[in-house]
Parts: sequence; C-alpha cells; structure tokens
Amino acid sequence: MGVLLAWSAIALPWLGLGVPVLFGVAVWRRSVPAFLAVLVFASGWLAAFGGSLLPASAAPGDLVVVQHNFSDENRDPAGTIATLMAVRPDLIGLEEVTADLEVPLPHHVVFGTVGLWSRYPISSAAPVDIKPHGLDADWRRGLRAVVRGVVVYVVHLPSVRLDTGWRDDSAAQLGRWLAAERGPVVLMGDLNGVVEDRGLRPITARMATARGGFAWSFPAALPVGRIDQVMVRGGEVTGVWTLARTGSDHLPVAARVTVGGGGGP
Repeated sequence: MGVLLAWSAIALPWLGLGVPVLFGVAVWRRSVPAFLAVLVFASGWLAAFGGSLLPASAAPGDLVVVQHNFSDENRDPAGTIATLMAVRPDLIGLEEVTADLEVPLPHHVVFGTVGLWSRYPISSAAPVDIKPHGLDADWRRGLRAVVRGVVVYVVHLPSVRLDTGWRDDSAAQLGRWLAAERGPVVLMGDLNGVVEDRGLRPITARMATARGGFAWSFPAALPVGRIDQVMVRGGEVTGVWTLARTGSDHLPVAARVTVGGGGGP
C-alpha cells in the first residue's frame, strides 16, 4: 500500500496533461456538463499543483542552500562540486557521500553517508538515528548540526519498497526529532518521496517548502517529481530550483531560505 501511495503522489501532477484532452472531448461533443466537469477538474488540479508551474521566486533569502544526492557511483565528483558551488551556496547537504569528497567551503561534518558543508562555523553536530526498525545493516543517514543559531538536518530516507515500510518508519522517526525542536530548522534531504506523499506526513506537517518553482529532481535524465527537498520551520523557502545535471542520477536542488521569521508550515 505504501508503494502505491508513494507512486500515486508522484503521478498526480501528471494528471494535468489530461485537461487539454478532456477539453477537446467536451468541444467535440458540445456538452455543457462535460465542459463543467473539465472546469472542476482543472480548478482542483491548479489549486493543488499549479504552484509548481510558476517560476522560482527571485525573492532574497538569508541563506542559499543546495541539496544533492551525490551518488556513491558518481564518476565526475569534481564537476559535480563545481556545479554546486556555482550558485555560491552557504550550506550544502549531501547524501551518498564518499570519504575523499572535497568541497571548497570552510566548515563541514560527515556522519555515515550524509554530510553538511557550511560557509559559517558549525557550532555543534551529531548523528541522528532515523534507522528503520528491523534493519540490521550499518545504516547512518542522518545528522543534526547548528549553524548561526539555526538547526540544520541532512537526511537520506530509505527508498520505497513493496516488502518493507522502512521509508515511512524512518520518516516517522525524523518527525519526532523535528517535533522536539524549538527554534528555526532547515531540513535538506533525499526523502524518496514528494511532499504530497502521505507517508511523509510526519515531516511535511512540521516543515514547509516553496510553492513555486518547477524543481523536479529525479530521475536526472527525465525528472518526474521532486524527491530531494529543502524545507524550513520558523522561516520560509523563498525560492527553489534545480541545477544542471551532474554525475548523479538526481538533479541538485537549490533554494533561498529565510529563517527566524515565524512559525511553521
């Protein structure tokens, strides 16, 4: 069931492609009820997903943040880092990192396969246990750090699979960590799901992202949805967009973030 819900959440925005077809059928049949049905369907789709068609906002932010699943099979690490640095980021959150990765920002911390690089000092950092129950492998995919008084999470949730509920279990654990925070929070991560995915509700109920910006990130060759997220609580994601394709099977996601401006999603 979780797999079906996850993929249906990705597929829902694509239903908008059916609007012109339905409109054509209504014209051909000259049917007023059909026109009304198309209008209702189109209005509902625009209300839910129309914001993704808007261009990324040019509004300024306190931080420029880049999130990227780097891929442990990336054959062009230097070129990938150059792409990420081209937007002059203040924070870079990476998943599937390797031990010899070099990023030209002065401060960084890595736990397991996730890492944070920062233009500003990292005052504290620790791993975050979001390992799914029943998974015995050496699995470290979460970290929590503090940068300029802002709590920053970098996470990599499991992929959605038919035979386990690991992704949703990991999301629920991360949700409990987020619920315990009291100040501004920035979350970067490969969540292996779009924000409409109900399995991610423990996270999305507490965090917000930008509405505008067609920033679909996966798969890199032909993106069908944004599973790489930059989210905020106690602030705002003022703009989000994707960067050029790298040696990863994900596209990097960049965002402008304002923190300390208020309360929740």
